[in-house]
Amino acid sequence: MDRHLFELEHEEFRAGFRRFLEKELVPYADEWEHAGIVPRDIFAKAGRHGFLGFSAPYEYGGAGIEDFRYNVVIAEEVQRAGVNAPAQGLILQNDVCLPYFLRLASDAQKQRWLPGITSGELITAIAMTEPSAGSDLAAIKTTARLEGDHYVVDGSKTFVTNGINSDLVIVAVRTDMVDRYGGISLLIVERGMPGFERGRKLAKIGLHAQDTAELFFNDCRVPIENLLGKPGCGFRYLMQNLAQERLSIAASGVAAARACLESTLAYARERRAFGQPIGSFQHSRFVLAEMKTAVAVATAFFDECVLALNRGCLTPEEAAMAKYWCTDLQNSVADRCLQLHGGYGYMLEYRVARAFIDARVTSIYGGTNEIMKEIIGRSLGL
Repeated sequence: MDRHLFELEHEEFRAGFRRFLEKELVPYADEWEHAGIVPRDIFAKAGRHGFLGFSAPYEYGGAGIEDFRYNVVIAEEVQRAGVNAPAQGLILQNDVCLPYFLRLASDAQKQRWLPGITSGELITAIAMTEPSAGSDLAAIKTTARLEGDHYVVDGSKTFVTNGINSDLVIVAVRTDMVDRYGGISLLIVERGMPGFERGRKLAKIGLHAQDTAELFFNDCRVPIENLLGKPGCGFRYLMQNLAQERLSIAASGVAAARACLESTLAYARERRAFGQPIGSFQHSRFVLAEMKTAVAVATAFFDECVLALNRGCLTPEEAAMAKYWCTDLQNSVADRCLQLHGGYGYMLEYRVARAFIDARVTSIYGGTNEIMKEIIGRSLGL
């Protein structure tokens, strides 16, 4: 069955991005995995080649292309090349952070920040989760009180992707202590602002090359000009943007499952046991057949979600379906593929081992898969 999601221009973009990955990321992936962070100049290199901020208008350095299929191409090529962790920061900048600037920033803010975001000179992050508030975003406690022409921010955030490298952090803050949902606003906190401190780079079981950090705000003074959108509308803004964020996670999930399956098929043809390729045993064939079918079915639904997002009609429930299904599939495929590798699957020199440990977080971030099912369930009228 042919896949009809992409057109010629997407495949040309794919070829260019594949060359970029092979030159700039693949040779250094192991080094960055051990360092726990990628160098900042990777963002600048991606920006110079047109792989950052391509949905931004021309006047800000983008290509003016609002077509999520290009984002999907990036996700697929990242997984194919086996550089998931080093490229996570780039994906976050394109898929998650940039839409906030495009949709909410004033003209002055766009002129100030977008050229640096598209060039990779400014690295972005979004800080929502707190030590005591994860999926329940309305429970955040980081406060921002207005004093003259500044907000004074106090609190902390955790699990922040690009937390160490970031220059611009979209921070969800509480500007009203009474209104649970209407009391949240979004502020852009910039590198070097007094009272803004980065904590430790968090040690994770997977995605080692992707820097994840704690952030602290102690009487951090943020100019009122750094308010993103309207005060008190932050929760609504977060909900509006979560659909694309979750589809981005789904893109990586189904692409990771496909890449893991393809590499395992190659292994099953070459690895021999009892005088024959392990893929020739009926059990192995059945397992591979089941995974092949599951990936194909997930891809068909995912592709429809991408087209719906491009049309502006992807619902939160559909995004939740894609996110939970594709990430559960990613974890299941990685687990079953590792089993087919036997003892070698437990060795980090094999891609399947890294795919297995990197997959685990995908059912947690962007809203746990249990929350995804709750979102879907509430839409059923039960």
